[in-house]
Amino acid sequence: MAHYALLDENNIVTQVIVGKDENELDNEGNVVNWEQSYSEVTGQVCKRTSRNTRHGIHLEGGTPFRKNFGDIGFYYDADWDAFRPPQPYPSWKLDYDKFVWVAPIPMPEEGETFFWKWGEVNQEWIKVDY
Repeated sequence: MAHYALLDENNIVTQVIVGKDENELDNEGNVVNWEQSYSEVTGQVCKRTSRNTRHGIHLEGGTPFRKNFGDIGFYYDADWDAFRPPQPYPSWKLDYDKFVWVAPIPMPEEGETFFWKWGEVNQEWIKVDY
């Protein structure tokens, strides 16, 4: 079982489907390019994605695949052959090793009775009580 991300005309994931593994043969025993096959059936660009890949790391110790799982709303970057989440704030920059967005300053360590949220106007972390 494999997962495939269907992309719109802007390379945004609109749907994730479960399909055949890339090495799985069709009913006649032929080798199939499943990305191409699912693209033809759906009318959308289709890219294989892995539920086990997050932030450029394979969660089970394998080889990371396309940096992140291509979840709905994620962008597929063809130049990097990778999925990235939507940019949360204009000031955040993309970490190209992990393909995740990073704030301009690191988040302070979380306290026991509060947490932090990002304040884009002043580009600072704001302490919020539970």
